[in-house]
Amino acid sequence: MTEFRAFHNADPPQLLRLWHSAGLGRGAAECLNNDAFEVLIFSQPYFDPNGLIVAEDNGEIVGFVLAGFGTNAESSALDYSKGVICAVIVHPNDRRKGIGRELVRRAEEYLRSKGATEITAGASGLLSPFLVGLYGGTRPSGFLLSDPIAGPFFEAIGYEAKGSIRIYQRDLLGQKPKIKFHLVNIRRKMQLMISDDYQAPNWWWLTRMGRLETLHFELVPKSGDAAVASATVVGLDLYIPKWEERVIGLTDVFVKEEIRSQGYGQSLLLEIARRLQDELITKLEWHVEESNIVARHVAEAVGYHQIDTGIVYQPVSR
Repeated sequence: MTEFRAFHNADPPQLLRLWHSAGLGRGAAECLNNDAFEVLIFSQPYFDPNGLIVAEDNGEIVGFVLAGFGTNAESSALDYSKGVICAVIVHPNDRRKGIGRELVRRAEEYLRSKGATEITAGASGLLSPFLVGLYGGTRPSGFLLSDPIAGPFFEAIGYEAKGSIRIYQRDLLGQKPKIKFHLVNIRRKMQLMISDDYQAPNWWWLTRMGRLETLHFELVPKSGDAAVASATVVGLDLYIPKWEERVIGLTDVFVKEEIRSQGYGQSLLLEIARRLQDELITKLEWHVEESNIVARHVAEAVGYHQIDTGIVYQPVSR
């Protein structure tokens, strides 16, 4: 008989085995050890054992759900009104027995008991307390379409799609994008500055991205004025065993508002690609919200191609 309980300190080895045996798609890191789970999940300052609920059958963990909360508007603390179901995993041999449904029900119950008034399924953006570095690639972006059972599962238990994120990659060994004259002029005026001593912009960023290897890039006028565009790249070494290549994630892409749509974003991405090619990086990955049409056009203009889609779900209004 299946029993449900909160996380115990002795659970990580079984949780790790379940992660590897669940048949997760391209977006799930592989060949992990207990240290990866410890650093990226259990040691988070807001990790609550009651938010990691396991399904156990004769002493063996056959499923688990991981729930948490988003951040407030200032990214300085949790907002307990915003509940997030970050992961639901059931062993393939134990699916279609109602275990996943019950895990989600208990996760919803936990989130509401802590004050959640809205619940999202699929960590993404400001609603991603866990799984940075473990699922999604560059960052968690909901449940990926490359995990084909996720969507039908959530729809079957009364959830619907709330939003989507395009996952782009650019092959640095493939054909280079055509050179555009106005970008050549920007390159003449700008230089790319790199820093490995990037100061975390806020508490939320530090707790999640701060646990990974990052470099910060800025597009700076040669005249000495302040940076006009910037981005942070994230090491994705935990994905090498599955992807069999070195891919770097691109995040926090920013261009000053007054000069947007003038080519500075494209120039930034092209200059970053040139630098990383020298480091034997084979691909770059960037996640863009479906609604961000400008960023999508920038990505596609400099050679990025969509390779996956992340979907965020919400309970159907009753």
